[in-house]
Amino acid sequence: MILFRKFRVLILMVFLIACSMHIMIDLLPKLERRSGSACSCSHTPSEEPQNWAKHRAKPGSESGWPNKHTLRILQDFSNEPSSNLTSHSLEKMMVGERAEALKRFEQLTGDERRLATRDSAFKNAAVKGSRLSALFEHPLYTRPLPPLTDEDTLFNVNTDIRFDPKAAENPEWNGESKDGDYAPTGEMSSDSYPNWLRFHIGINRYELYSRHNPVIDAMLKDLVSQRITSVAMKSGGTQLKLIMTFQNYGQALFKPMKQTREQETPPDFFYFSDFERHNAEIAAYHLDRILDFRRVPPVAGRLVNMTKEIRDVTRDKKLWRTFFISPANNICFYGECSYYCSTEHALCGKPDQIEGSLAAFLPDLSLAKRRTWRNPWRRSYHKRKKAEWEVDPDYCEEVKQTPPYDSGTRLLDIMDMTIFDFLMGNMDRHHYETFEKFGNETFIIHLDNGRGFGKHSHDELSILVPLSQCCRVKKSTHLRLQLVAKEEFKLSSLMEESLQTDTLSPILIRPHLEAMDRRLRLVLQVLADCIEKEGYSNVVEDDMGTEGMDTGTVPQR
Repeated sequence: MILFRKFRVLILMVFLIACSMHIMIDLLPKLERRSGSACSCSHTPSEEPQNWAKHRAKPGSESGWPNKHTLRILQDFSNEPSSNLTSHSLEKMMVGERAEALKRFEQLTGDERRLATRDSAFKNAAVKGSRLSALFEHPLYTRPLPPLTDEDTLFNVNTDIRFDPKAAENPEWNGESKDGDYAPTGEMSSDSYPNWLRFHIGINRYELYSRHNPVIDAMLKDLVSQRITSVAMKSGGTQLKLIMTFQNYGQALFKPMKQTREQETPPDFFYFSDFERHNAEIAAYHLDRILDFRRVPPVAGRLVNMTKEIRDVTRDKKLWRTFFISPANNICFYGECSYYCSTEHALCGKPDQIEGSLAAFLPDLSLAKRRTWRNPWRRSYHKRKKAEWEVDPDYCEEVKQTPPYDSGTRLLDIMDMTIFDFLMGNMDRHHYETFEKFGNETFIIHLDNGRGFGKHSHDELSILVPLSQCCRVKKSTHLRLQLVAKEEFKLSSLMEESLQTDTLSPILIRPHLEAMDRRLRLVLQVLADCIEKEGYSNVVEDDMGTEGMDTGTVPQR
């Protein structure tokens, strides 16, 4: 009986000791945290990983320690055989990890996916260095232009032409004051002109802007930061576009966001009823610059306050009347246009913020007239009819005999525009423009690119028909296409790096970037087939001159 009592007391003592140990284990983390907060000593970098739980704590939680779900994941991982693998077996795990990472990326929402894309892009750029800088230092991107005469520049600042920001309203220039407003001044040098005007003055026969012109970067910043003083709807066009005027009297064309970056053009949509995408306008500018065409006016993305920067500053009553508050308490408007300007297709903010692209205006037509040309490979813009080039394989022979395509560089510029449109997937190139002063010996302006980047899963080969029918290309264009197709540059990586500089980055999702690499290979294959069929000298036109100079002309056949 005495032995039995002693045995019970022993069991009770063991039980009490076990309970005390459990209580001590539970209280130990709290005591460590209190002592850590009371300690005035500084932690070394090696000690920071020990406090990872504090940084992982959710707002409002009582403890910074991992929750049960996190501990369970860690416990499951520690029990897996793969957790005990050595470094020699890590390579076998890479393929599985990439596949798992891709699945996790596909499960993210739109905003989460954009943040993940931006983070990965910055990491890649930091590791690999700037491919874009290396590209622009390549000899193909440093070739000089021929000497410019007065006939080769759009404006001559020494002439009697007065560049008046407010046209006839104010006979004097306006200089920028300290508070950012513009007040009348006397004579001014060209260096003190607003950036948009310096951009206009820099236009010449061969380019809209020079390769390393600091004015362009400054103007892109102006498009994002300048105060908007007035807004009006742009007349014409099928979809809503706004003309925005800034405090320095510069103007830009605003295209609001209509689709998310992940949305593709519905397969049942005709090309002429597709949405115009703001991110396509931004990406087109960067692609044009990477290809060294420099024929797209500068474009920047901007987050606009629909209340303060559109509704409150517009004098357009037709636009003002279309503003309303949605059931979700968001500010919306729809304006007036041919397509998608109704309550059902209203543009709504979150709650009053909306993304959009701002494309810098070209010089006013009263100062620099432009000529509009019908694209020879224009589509029918009809649901059933086809254009002549779609049914006649020898259509290009007829075009070659028609002015201005029978001489000069115009046909080769059309080929450049064809390649540019195919890389974007843009089927909506019905007209193009040139500056009248330069006649037929000048470049084509690549305007209105909003219907590009609509489908990353489909390559519209009909866009390449002009190239496959004519089998002509500039030597400089051909060499640059081969250059950006190389792994050390890679068009998708160049675009990704360039687009990071925009305020609304990321502009394009990964599938669109990869589609450009795929389409570039198709372009080079078409040119390779042409060269094999007709010979290199009959396909590739030497526009580089004997010393590698951009001559802007090609020898006549």
